Amino acid sequence: MRIFLVRHGESLGNLDERAYSQFGDHNVPLTQWGYRQAREAGSVIAAYLAGLAEPGSVTLRVWYSPFMRTRQSKDALLDVLPVGSIEKVREDYLLREQDFGLFTEIYDHAERKQKFPDEFEKWARLRSNNGKFYARPPDGESRADVAQRTRLFLQTIMHEARHGHDTVVIVGHGVTNRAFEMSFLQHPVDWFERSVNPGNSDITLIEGTREIGYTSKLLHQASDRQPGQNELREVYGAQVTIKPGPKL
Repeated sequence: MRIFLVRHGESLGNLDERAYSQFGDHNVPLTQWGYRQAREAGSVIAAYLAGLAEPGSVTLRVWYSPFMRTRQSKDALLDVLPVGSIEKVREDYLLREQDFGLFTEIYDHAERKQKFPDEFEKWARLRSNNGKFYARPPDGESRADVAQRTRLFLQTIMHEARHGHDTVVIVGHGVTNRAFEMSFLQHPVDWFERSVNPGNSDITLIEGTREIGYTSKLLHQASDRQPGQNELREVYGAQVTIKPGPKL
């Protein structure tokens, strides 16, 4: 079995956190740079498949999160993957980003504490007592919750693999992809606590068989922006302006 875990390309939210409140987390678009990153990831996958002993016999099933940035990353991958290699392309809501509840669109701890002091203190206490993996943001999901739903999605992947569909591309998010890797390889919670999210358009390859076991490796690390490019606000398919947020 062969699984390419691809994180979405650079999004506008990666450049400016105000994009999450302007568009909503689910609707934040890729930047033009992020689209190029995702195309590069698609080229890496295509080259890897071409290097196999029997490249023409391998077909791909592509899965993706319903969020805008993952849908656009999927489109960029499909632009460069060989058309004849694509068997099916499907969306699954189980691959969505972690839900941060009241903390959605607020990534600064100081701002979280200022806006929701009681909820923040409870969340901080849970993180301290139980660990980050189990602590739920108020009205949101813990990383354990994300791991549970990726395990549900894994059942679909394994069912299809038993019917010969064993080469898969999954376009998801940092936490979601990491939770899938943890579930598939049966890593302990400590592995998740110590690991970090992949970068934008990084590819993690999980490969092996049930008989000999599975391993994972970082197949591709995407190119980052060059110094001085972070001010660019061009997004894939449009030009947008980030609106300044309210003064606190």
